[in-house]
Amino acid sequence: MSHHPSLSGGFHHVALRLDNWDAAVAFYRDVLGFSIHVAWSRPDGLRCALLDIGGNCRLEIFEDPAARPIPASEATGPLLHMALHAADVDVAIERVRAAGYPVTRGPEDVTIKTTNGLGPVSVRLAFFSGPAGEVWELFKSDCA
Repeated sequence: MSHHPSLSGGFHHVALRLDNWDAAVAFYRDVLGFSIHVAWSRPDGLRCALLDIGGNCRLEIFEDPAARPIPASEATGPLLHMALHAADVDVAIERVRAAGYPVTRGPEDVTIKTTNGLGPVSVRLAFFSGPAGEVWELFKSDCA
């Protein structure tokens, strides 16, 4: 099934509110390697940016001193996590760990038992919490 003709295809961005702008930008830039694509300020002076995360995808960030992370164990909304392609999950997750961010799972190999006739799919993955408490997954698979 193809996407609807009114859509150009692909995922553009996810947006996050950040209570500590400087720490978050340093993490996304220095640890994950994202670059600032577009930056601006709102009329109230709070900063905003679209970060290039690769693959023509973006992370939009908004400075919000009142934002408070919700621990994953207490989250009840529809968003579980965001996943990034990783050429080397182990190296990438060690960068995250070395920067002091919590690694919550992995790295580990997982086999997905598919139900659509594809057969077993092998995945290397790891999970961590980012500066706003958001849950990220590092993901590598030749098939999925």
